[in-house]
Amino acid sequence: MIDGTPFTVARLPRIVFGEGRISELPAEATAFGPNVLLVTGASAFRESPAYRPVMDGFADAGATVETVRVDDEPTPDLVDDIVGRYHNAGIDVVVAVGGGSPLDAGKAVAGLLPTGRSVMDHLEGVGQGIPYEGPSLPFVACPTTAGTGSEATRNAVLGRRGAEGFKKSFRHECLVPRVAVIDPALLETVPRRVMAADGMDAFTQCLESLTSTGSTPFTAPLAWAGLEAIRDGFFTAIEDGQNEAARVGRARLHYAALASGISLAQTGLGAVHGLASPLGAFYPVPHGVVCGTLVAEAVDVNLSALEARAPESPALDVYARAGALLTGRPDTDHATARRALVDTLRDWAERLDLPRLSDYGMEESAIPQIVANSRGSSMKTNPVTLTDDELAEIVRRRL
Repeated sequence: MIDGTPFTVARLPRIVFGEGRISELPAEATAFGPNVLLVTGASAFRESPAYRPVMDGFADAGATVETVRVDDEPTPDLVDDIVGRYHNAGIDVVVAVGGGSPLDAGKAVAGLLPTGRSVMDHLEGVGQGIPYEGPSLPFVACPTTAGTGSEATRNAVLGRRGAEGFKKSFRHECLVPRVAVIDPALLETVPRRVMAADGMDAFTQCLESLTSTGSTPFTAPLAWAGLEAIRDGFFTAIEDGQNEAARVGRARLHYAALASGISLAQTGLGAVHGLASPLGAFYPVPHGVVCGTLVAEAVDVNLSALEARAPESPALDVYARAGALLTGRPDTDHATARRALVDTLRDWAERLDLPRLSDYGMEESAIPQIVANSRGSSMKTNPVTLTDDELAEIVRRRL
């Protein structure tokens, strides 16, 4: 509903969406110039049927292509190394094909190649605090997984893992991809466990952007469409193999991921993503797994806090509507629908066999450290301010 609430829409990429459209990637990229830096993951894209046609397309366009691989979640050192190697190489455009890690690395590299500066000059919270003002090289993103929505955001998430670890954003509007090429057929070879975690990431981003204190009339319809796409396509995409239902499911899942990226970029997120930052920094737990394993308990704790301290919050209606949407029972009263949302998400965690945090070496004694490091930008737009004890309870339930 448009009610006059003011809002701002940040920059968006040109979006090229549909099966087979990866064939357009070389033309989209070389429109910015013939010298291409291609960033990929460790092997998935390079070993896929799409790789050779894409490289042939670059050759046909007369492009010179330099390639780098991102084998794990990107670190500042990795980004600085790539920037150092290619700062004076005359690169015209950076293209990233892969999951969230190659896309975030490519985004950061594109932003730093013109100046050659270290990303630690600009990384939020741990860097030198130097404002980033650009310019960025053109960046083209082609996601091969459906989860992070990085193809539509202005932030590159980088980190270091370990006892002194961190996950922080390098963020600016000029880092938004110029073009996002999204081909659902690329999901055909994604392992079930990866697609499950990524799908829960996209779901959580849609839900948290809807309950965010920064939710807008522009993003809400898009996030609702993302939730509907996940409801209708998620499980068919990961369970129905190569049939027509699975093909449609993959398209819906990729659309939901795109919708989640656009939404979160405008609104902010919530407690799950606040906790995901330190959990991913201190333990080798994939981001999508954090989202999938925590979201039911975060919703449950948020509901209790909202009902006790903010019973007029619009987030309560959002949770009720989400519960009704997922269960297919639109006439359910709000309290019952909210409980159904929690029950459904718990059922999904079991059905998807999502790991618990203890599977990655976390112990209960580490909970205070996680909570102490969770109050970054995502936590600031949670629909209610949660106490340390409430945040600890979310984590404790999924140990």
